[in-house]
Amino acid sequence: MKTLGVVIVTHNSEAVIGKCLASLAQADAEIVVVDNASADGTCRRVLEAGGAALIANPWNRGFAAAANQGIGTLETPYVLLLNPDTEVLGGLDALMAACSEPGVAAACGKLVDDGGRPQAGFMVRRFPTPAALSFEALGLNRLWPGNPVNRRYRCLDFDPEAESAVEQPAGAFLMFRREVWRNAGGFDERFEPLWFEDVDFCKRIASESGQIRYVPVAAARHTGGHSAARLPDGTREAYWYGNLLRYAAKHFSPLAFAAVCAAVMLGSCFRAFWGIIRFGSLQPVSIYFGIVRLAAKFSVARRRDNLRLSSCVFRAVGHKFQ
Repeated sequence: MKTLGVVIVTHNSEAVIGKCLASLAQADAEIVVVDNASADGTCRRVLEAGGAALIANPWNRGFAAAANQGIGTLETPYVLLLNPDTEVLGGLDALMAACSEPGVAAACGKLVDDGGRPQAGFMVRRFPTPAALSFEALGLNRLWPGNPVNRRYRCLDFDPEAESAVEQPAGAFLMFRREVWRNAGGFDERFEPLWFEDVDFCKRIASESGQIRYVPVAAARHTGGHSAARLPDGTREAYWYGNLLRYAAKHFSPLAFAAVCAAVMLGSCFRAFWGIIRFGSLQPVSIYFGIVRLAAKFSVARRRDNLRLSSCVFRAVGHKFQ
């Protein structure tokens, strides 16, 4: 039996999956690709590349469910969760060594762009606080990226060349022991179809199983956002805000969650107004009014201790800028 299993979740990833699989050609690993109903040639490219087992879902199950599905087929003691828009440059043995240390639940490596520059602000972050998510929702981090809250949240003081304990590495290049995943109950599939499922997973395993290590000798080239970028405007916002609110409802106190909901509502009003000016259309009002309604629904559900909001809530505001 192999020691390492690699799980790659794809959705319309034809343009990138070939390079990703080629970068794993020399790795002594069991590779599983879980495809979430791609409409392009992703599955064909996986079969042509060889060396990986393919699970082709007939519908988009979401990232968390597909990751659990792939990990569930493995019996390897270590699992690497890898995005299809990455190319592994080396250091997988170092990640396994870090994961095997006492008190360590998971390990991550350096993510670099096409120019070899570390992806600062993305590859490692601290767990989001109510202030950090409120600043995100209000657009303050975009208007004033150097503010103290954002600098702390995005670890803009982080040394990418030094090994250290970290809080929230990107799920694009994350290794963990399979028993850690099992003991945590896997990824929370209510975070659908994407965003914040990796943040929630890291939060839970760090609390229950130990620290997460950053190992810079392990590295991967990362493009980023190839699937999310294709989502229609409105749908993308609904998914992102919906899972931001779900994370806040799950991990914050009632008062802090209420503050985040208020920030989402206020920030949505600002964005709707700016959208009218920028696009000369009333469509942004429809989109962001939907986000306000979404925040209100989560607020009511949180008070009832019920986080099982249907994905139809997200689809209901899936409009498109025109």
